[in-house]
Amino acid sequence: MPYYGFNLQWIFSRDPEHPSPEPADERALDLIGDWGFNFIRIPMDYRFWTEGFDYFHPDERVLERIDAYIEACRNRGLHVSLNLHRAPGYCINRNDLERHNLWTDREAQDAFVFLWEGFARRYRDIPGEELSFDLLNEPPEEGQYGFTREVHEALMRRTVEAVRAIDPDRTIVIDGVGGGHQAMPELTDLGVIHSGRGYQPMALTHYRAWWWPDHEKVKERPNYPGLVWEGAAWDRETLRVFYRPWLEVAARGVTVHIGEFGCYNQVENPTALRWFEDVISLYREWGWGYALWNFKGPFGVVEHGRPGTRYVEMGGYMVDVDLLSILREGMLRS
Repeated sequence: MPYYGFNLQWIFSRDPEHPSPEPADERALDLIGDWGFNFIRIPMDYRFWTEGFDYFHPDERVLERIDAYIEACRNRGLHVSLNLHRAPGYCINRNDLERHNLWTDREAQDAFVFLWEGFARRYRDIPGEELSFDLLNEPPEEGQYGFTREVHEALMRRTVEAVRAIDPDRTIVIDGVGGGHQAMPELTDLGVIHSGRGYQPMALTHYRAWWWPDHEKVKERPNYPGLVWEGAAWDRETLRVFYRPWLEVAARGVTVHIGEFGCYNQVENPTALRWFEDVISLYREWGWGYALWNFKGPFGVVEHGRPGTRYVEMGGYMVDVDLLSILREGMLRS
């Protein structure tokens, strides 16, 4: 059975408002399990366990918090995927905060491998069907920050080899390049899951999202289907064309998973739901699992705030029951 679930942001981004990782939200985990989902992706910021860019001396107290996340999920039969959302030398958000460059600096690359070797040693007794390593969130575009596919390929191969030298059976995930959107045929022989994204068309899913570089280009509230963006009128068939490179990768025997997808809360919910129905129907057709970004928040299924939403109280949360129904209908049962 593919993995279906949510991204939970307990250790997502360290800043003055979030100096320490949050405890696991066990109420949310209970609800997710009760709904029939089986997967939790935990995007992590290495700065929670690192001070002053001292990559090689992680804070054990923070690692113990990650231990607790894993156990809370495993106790409920939920697969955990640990993801470096911010890695030494790279993050898709505020990359300028980094001292080193993951694509050009050996120190950052060595630190990246060191972190995953540490997790491999720490968790080698946990079966691969219960825990995966999602190595790096959303590598950049070709040429951005000195990134090339060749450098990326070499780093992914080096890291996978290092993890497997310690923990041969660990399930490993690699995210598509170009912010997660572009498939990686050069890495189909690696024996890992390839993780794509469900954010197209960006003019819909990131409408008025201040951190998206092109947000000012979209002047009117988008509709779907029929939104014209990047030279195409977007509907279910346009989405099918967009994922064609990923289908070609899957045809080589690679498991494809959509590690993030979702729609920001500035569009009308009926519009968002029409888009969700299309993308999830395609994922179901292709047998791909998926994880919504996020659970609670402006992209989530809980209290997201999109206009025109029908909320129902469930487990102490106000849930978009129409979106929840679509998410559950997309799951293939074993």
